[in-house]
Amino acid sequence: MPTYVYECSACGYSFEKFQSMTEKPLRKCPECGKNKAQRVISGGAGVLFKGSGFYQTDYRSKSYKESAKKEKPAAATSACSGDCKSCPSTTK
Repeated sequence: MPTYVYECSACGYSFEKFQSMTEKPLRKCPECGKNKAQRVISGGAGVLFKGSGFYQTDYRSKSYKESAKKEKPAAATSACSGDCKSCPSTTK
């Protein structure tokens, strides 16, 4: 449920009200008692992201992660000596 900002056009008093989106806007000002309160368009609160869970891959199951590790190709263990003719690093 959002928090709405209201301002009274009669006395200038502004206040916040935690309401459901389907509730009708308030009209009565709690300060002066006149029916001149109106919702004000505001920037709202910033979104805070805490912890992990920003990407789809953060929610993958344990079995999916294990099978993905098995499918990864093994890293090359030997370093290129630079002697082979097919090696792109040896351009003479």
